[in-house]
Amino acid sequence: MTRSAPRRGDATNRPVFHASAVAHHGRGCVILGAAGSGKTSLALGMIALGADLVADDRVAIADTASGPALAPVPHLAGLVEIRGAGILKLARHAAAAPLWLAADLDRSESERMPPRREIELAGHSVPVIACAGWSGAAAALMAILAAGVLPDPEYFAHEGTP
Repeated sequence: MTRSAPRRGDATNRPVFHASAVAHHGRGCVILGAAGSGKTSLALGMIALGADLVADDRVAIADTASGPALAPVPHLAGLVEIRGAGILKLARHAAAAPLWLAADLDRSESERMPPRREIELAGHSVPVIACAGWSGAAAALMAILAAGVLPDPEYFAHEGTP
């Protein structure tokens, strides 16, 4: 899967995407989807479970010595727009996080144990999990970020059926 190129850059000319991003255990998750698809709602659900906000609405992707990193557009750092309520300034937020995972709210997964999928963002291949219509996405994504290991769809092929 390839995401379309970002439409604009920030002051440092980093690619900027219409997305949200959170971090947990030093790993960043960018949340992608169309306007109104629930990016901020998923981010807030993950924040309620212990994640830190990286960015809401606009996410910059910077190339660093250790790989791609998610960052807020400077004037929006720490701000989250709660639809129907307004802008909230969060006391705790991350200045940046390594880009480790993508959650895609425009796609759903029909397979119970799908093969690993990737998406290209700003020239980087990133593991992606389809989350459209998945009510348990926040908890599942938090578990994946905390574990630091992607789910293995071939686990039983390696370990045998329980």
